Amino acid sequence: MIKKLIQKEVRRQNKVINLIPSENYVSKDVLAALGSPLTNKYAEGQPNKRYYFGNSFVDEIENKTKELVYRAFKINPKSYGVNVQPYSGSIANMAVYLASVKVGDRILAMSLEHGGHLTHGHHVSWTGKLFKFEHYGVGHDGWLDYGEIEKIAKEFKPSLIVCGATAYPRQLDFKKFKDIADGVGALLMADISHIAGLVVGGAHPSPFPYADIVTTTTQKTLRGPRGAIVVSKKELSEAIDKAVFPGLQGGPQIHTIAAMGVALGEALKPSFKKYAKQVVDNAKKLSEELGRLGFKIISGGTDNHLLLVDVTLLGLTGSEAGSKLEKAGIIVNKNMIPFDTRKPWDPSGIRLGTPAVTTQGMKEGDMTKIARRIKEVLGPR
Repeated sequence: MIKKLIQKEVRRQNKVINLIPSENYVSKDVLAALGSPLTNKYAEGQPNKRYYFGNSFVDEIENKTKELVYRAFKINPKSYGVNVQPYSGSIANMAVYLASVKVGDRILAMSLEHGGHLTHGHHVSWTGKLFKFEHYGVGHDGWLDYGEIEKIAKEFKPSLIVCGATAYPRQLDFKKFKDIADGVGALLMADISHIAGLVVGGAHPSPFPYADIVTTTTQKTLRGPRGAIVVSKKELSEAIDKAVFPGLQGGPQIHTIAAMGVALGEALKPSFKKYAKQVVDNAKKLSEELGRLGFKIISGGTDNHLLLVDVTLLGLTGSEAGSKLEKAGIIVNKNMIPFDTRKPWDPSGIRLGTPAVTTQGMKEGDMTKIARRIKEVLGPR
């Protein structure tokens, strides 16, 4: 029964236009590693420091994956530590908080309503319950105002500042964030879960050497399995390792770590640099065409892989727009827009992205066709 349902899902994936920015299509080699007998092995602890025996080969796999992280992000093993064991970005972020500050300490991050993530201190997340968060957002133009962020930081005096987003269509200025953090004596954490592949591919500025800690998932623009990575300054890495295990989770999923390694190896190839550039080019083209067709694009466009569209001018909610598009074979996600007056479960906007369709080989001409089709589906009632 499950096998048949999997087959149905594969057919669904193959026939839709997937515009969800946080989804992608992994290679056959990544799938092979993910579905390998490595799933049979338990390996609590760090390589060469396991609580189980029989780990000589999985130690090599985890160490090789770490080495590929250093190479992909062009960082020095003498300066940074790497942990590839977190099951998800949420666990990676919580591990960083627990390791770098004390429970109840102050953390400044981007608000969920303006493009941040639940684990950036939203009240429904344990991050928001265990730490005292203050949030910054975007202006009415949809852009971050670094002067305003600095003002908030000076008043709030956080121990940690988080930069990074899940629904911000513009480039992040990591140097400005570092200057703000240094000005108030805070550590700087960059959550690059959405843009990691763009960073590796040279299509977005890197958070190194500005951030003290960098977290990322591996399944989005990096085109890997569903896992996460934490990179930190050496003096923080031991505490982060202990926060991941035994603090938050059990043994690592070695099959996932192996699949991460395969994806990172693919990301080091020249073809991936072309892919990352095309992802951005496609997003810009999709944004331009939708804007030309009368859609309201938040911030007026995009610099990365995603864009936000306000659909209320069409007499629709985000839920209604997403449902109509799904029936037409176009998959997006409903999303709040800055200063949204509606609720998160039925917001005013939709979020679109180009990582998956770019993996399928689509280019600017295809984005023009997709924009026109979206217009046909969501046009005036």
